Amino acid sequence: MLLRSLISPLEKVTASGTPDMEINAITADSREAGPGKLFAAIRGTSMDGHKFIPEVIMKGTTAILAETAPPSDFPQTTAWFHVPDSRAALAILAAKFYGQPAGELKLCGITGTNGKTTTAFLVHHIMQAAWHRAGLLGTILVDDGETRTPAKHTTPGSIELNAILATFRDNACRGAAIEVSSHGIHQKRVHHIAFDAAVFSNLTQDHLDYHGTFENYIAVKASWFKDIAAHPLGKKPVAVINTDDAHGNDLAAALQGKMPIIRYGFGVHCDFRANGFQQKPGGMTFELSAKGKTFLVRAPLIGRFNAYNLLAAIAAAFACGIKPREAIAALANSPQVPGRMQYVGAAGGATVFVDYAHTPDALENACRTLKELDPRRLITVFGCGGDRDSAKRPLMAAAAARYSDAVIITSDNPRSEDPEAIIREVERGLPAKCNYISVIDRAEAINTAVAKSRSGDIILIAGKGHETYQQFADRSIDFDDRKKADLALRNRSAEIADMRANPQPRF
Repeated sequence: MLLRSLISPLEKVTASGTPDMEINAITADSREAGPGKLFAAIRGTSMDGHKFIPEVIMKGTTAILAETAPPSDFPQTTAWFHVPDSRAALAILAAKFYGQPAGELKLCGITGTNGKTTTAFLVHHIMQAAWHRAGLLGTILVDDGETRTPAKHTTPGSIELNAILATFRDNACRGAAIEVSSHGIHQKRVHHIAFDAAVFSNLTQDHLDYHGTFENYIAVKASWFKDIAAHPLGKKPVAVINTDDAHGNDLAAALQGKMPIIRYGFGVHCDFRANGFQQKPGGMTFELSAKGKTFLVRAPLIGRFNAYNLLAAIAAAFACGIKPREAIAALANSPQVPGRMQYVGAAGGATVFVDYAHTPDALENACRTLKELDPRRLITVFGCGGDRDSAKRPLMAAAAARYSDAVIITSDNPRSEDPEAIIREVERGLPAKCNYISVIDRAEAINTAVAKSRSGDIILIAGKGHETYQQFADRSIDFDDRKKADLALRNRSAEIADMRANPQPRF
């Protein structure tokens, strides 16, 4: 692509050097810079790309995008573009370089503290049923319509994001569902992306290690919707908001008159409203009132929180042009989302579920859901990650204790922190009479829960969900809660079989 054409969408730019050069790649990584490439200098939280400009010039990089003016001795063989915000400018260039792929897709973005991954899976499932091919991008995987690969980031940087969207388009996907993280919004990874539906699931405490305060976290989430409303990029985007959530209700009020809004939830003022919610171990049913009609929704998912995810998916699909009846028919065969209230197995009459719940609200919802299945006991195994929001640690303990009959506190991803010190902080949130033990080794904690279980018990292993690793200060090891639980269940079944085959004599 000719450099002159690439930079044409930038409004506030001061150009130095000739723009009549060919660009075959753009990058924000100095290691990838060189001839035929544009290097964007990005100011990060721990690294400033501007410091690498002399290095990329020495490599013969064709063009520089930066928030500073070029030095007086800048070589005229390299073009320099001075912009006020290189992150925002890079997002615009990335979209231009890949041919504005979002504009050719029915694109649904999902943000919120909890529910993003499940809702994205559900929207993707609906789109596939309606259109045969659809894209999916999020925490767990990337489905480009032809192949599935593990995801590297929930919301990748703007260059990679637009490259993925271009692959969706080139693979004949008519639509796509993507997760939009608060980091992705704040770092302008989703800037200049044309969305058809923007979903807000809920907001509870998380990521304060990055955002600093809860107020900042709220503001970042809201800024995405305000940006979409102000810059629709040739589409008519719809905000799909859970107004049962207080922050969602405030967001809907702030967006009133600025963009179309679909309110969803159980509340009387919701446009997509659920009534008569019922569940059993195999799934749920509820009545949906939407667009003046009533529908019966059946899905092989459990939990009131999943009812919200289903509502969000149906409403978002509608905003993308799929009728509620089509969406509901597809959801009767909803996929099992990896690590999201995932059934692992049973032994001796005890049942094990694994869930990604890693915030106080998500953990409380998971525990309450399983408690509503009326187990003999609910045994909850969980921990808190290191180098992350430490303020939520005692809140997680309080959430687990509220519905659990027994709690086992263990390690999550300790990272650079002392696992035992993290557990001590978690324990501070437990009530005085809580039935709990602390087991630092996560595998041992899972084995203990299964070994101590009895017929009718339900075991919840929370916090890591789909993850297949555990991070320590000096290493990362293979670790999958589902595999560890499956092994513990098989050992338990073998133990029970042995006891039945070789009963101990009574005296």
